Amino acid sequence: MKNILIADDHYVVRAGTALLLESKLQYPCMIDFAENYAETRDKISKKQYDLVILDIDMPDSIFKAMVKELKKNQKSLRIMMFSIYDENVGIQYIEEGAEGYLNKGASEHEILKAVVSIFEEGYYYPSKMMSRLLSHTKDSNTVENLSKREFQIFKLLAEGNGNIEISNILDLKMSTISTYKKKIFEKLKVKNVVDLVRIYDEMH
Repeated sequence: MKNILIADDHYVVRAGTALLLESKLQYPCMIDFAENYAETRDKISKKQYDLVILDIDMPDSIFKAMVKELKKNQKSLRIMMFSIYDENVGIQYIEEGAEGYLNKGASEHEILKAVVSIFEEGYYYPSKMMSRLLSHTKDSNTVENLSKREFQIFKLLAEGNGNIEISNILDLKMSTISTYKKKIFEKLKVKNVVDLVRIYDEMH
């Protein structure tokens, strides 16, 4: 019996995926649901799962950090990201430790193939992703190069806050915010906030 958790805030996605797996998956399975990340984390802390089918944009999501955080609770946990985003975003989650990535536009056949592949091979990457994954290396402009404080300011900037707002939110001097902003731009190799927002959007 395979224990599967479907974590997605859309009822149609949860119900439709569960119906497909229960009726056509070659393994008998027990399926649970979570509607947000907090509920996902709670369920994983209380029960052993063979697979989590995880949406990126559900409420409470912490995006890529979800992968490592969930695996801290269950080291043997396998995670398949299930999202509307393209393979470029998927690669970032694979790099964080997810075992698979599938677009929500995938056919029933591909969904079943992905789940079986993760159970039997330990991973599943769509054909479109394979070539990109093989040639992909972490660029020096990724947010992983930012310190905790720099990431905090990066996020606030990307959300539309100016230096004054960030100064008030973090209770830091304007000159300090300006210094951090300059360092962030240098590390991400961007020249303006528009480019910074693009990098932020690619994380989601």
